[in-house]
Amino acid sequence: MKLMNMDEVLARVTDFIKNEVNTEAIIGKPFKLGEFDCVPVIRVGMGFGSGELEGEAQKAGHGDFGGAGAGLGMEPLGFLVSRGEEITFVNTKLNKGINAAFEKVPDLIEKFMESRMVEKDAVPA
Repeated sequence: MKLMNMDEVLARVTDFIKNEVNTEAIIGKPFKLGEFDCVPVIRVGMGFGSGELEGEAQKAGHGDFGGAGAGLGMEPLGFLVSRGEEITFVNTKLNKGINAAFEKVPDLIEKFMESRMVEKDAVPA
């Protein structure tokens, strides 16, 4: 007697991954900061294992036994930041990367506010 149908197990795991593994679970949704579009990037790792008691142990009357296990890990890596045709990756994995990202925020906000002021001054009253 077969205890596990691997096709069914893999189908269920695949459905779980499609539903649960996404950047929103860790970092959030893509967002816009002034002229900049920011898309979070994550790393996903997974492992699977299964086994069942067969052969001599099963014949010796130990019954039918089986087991399976899986592990899933997700971690944030950074953001793809684009403006026009320019695309940059801001790494948040290393302290240097996250510090650089936070250091750029005031400049981005300043540039955004300057562009808003230019637009405001250019619009006739």
